[in-house]
Amino acid sequence: MGLLSNRVSREGLKPGDHIYSWRTAYIYAHHGIYVGDDKVIHFTRRGQEVGTGTVLDLLLISSGPARSREPCPTCTAPQEAHGVFVSCLNCFLSGGVLYRFEYAVTPALFLAKARGGTCTLAVSDQQDIVIHRAKYLLENGFGCYNVFKNNCEDFAIYCKTGLLVVEQGTIGQSGQAVSIIGGPLAAVLSTPLRLVTTNVYGMAATAIGVYCASRYAADIGMRRDVVKVEVEELTRRLATGLLQVVEQQIPVALAPPQSSSQPQLLSH
Repeated sequence: MGLLSNRVSREGLKPGDHIYSWRTAYIYAHHGIYVGDDKVIHFTRRGQEVGTGTVLDLLLISSGPARSREPCPTCTAPQEAHGVFVSCLNCFLSGGVLYRFEYAVTPALFLAKARGGTCTLAVSDQQDIVIHRAKYLLENGFGCYNVFKNNCEDFAIYCKTGLLVVEQGTIGQSGQAVSIIGGPLAAVLSTPLRLVTTNVYGMAATAIGVYCASRYAADIGMRRDVVKVEVEELTRRLATGLLQVVEQQIPVALAPPQSSSQPQLLSH
């Protein structure tokens, strides 16, 4: 892997790695946990890699990989109940390039990677713990898929770290979701500077600074509203309703959501 590229060869993969692959036009990346033997466990929306439940899905699905009419002999069918399933590496990549998500990066490297969803300041747990979480969730599910609150990247980050957001009403740990929200947010927050400067370069620099600061503050490795939750406890809370994620209903205008991008612990 290069300084700013997380690209990795298949031979360089290790069980427990968090991997991802960008889809058409880099609109989004699909994430999963490599568990060895050419297998990847990943989280989807009823077998669809990404979705919102709105007409925006036409754009998202068009940028995703085309589904083969012939079922893969080595992959399991996605579970309608919870969307976590295992597939071979070829099907996971769907012709895309293989990348490895980085953990415990330095702040300088984190900020140098302008696009979210590629690395985190958080430290990964040991390989056997990561694989145990992924396989346990394969059997028990990861809640309801939500593109902003509970997506494939959130699934992989939880498997690697065991961390969950405690409080509601905040942006969660998915780097892709933070990037989507952070860009418009930076533009909005930098707008008042028009009153004191008309320098377009100064405005651009300020917007970039706000964007980087929002990404840094929202990273799972920097947040203080997260706790470590054992995977057995996570699934118990999901089953009893103490942990809830509902499918979002968002307008076509894609207004920035006011919610976390990870399952959240509800206080009772």
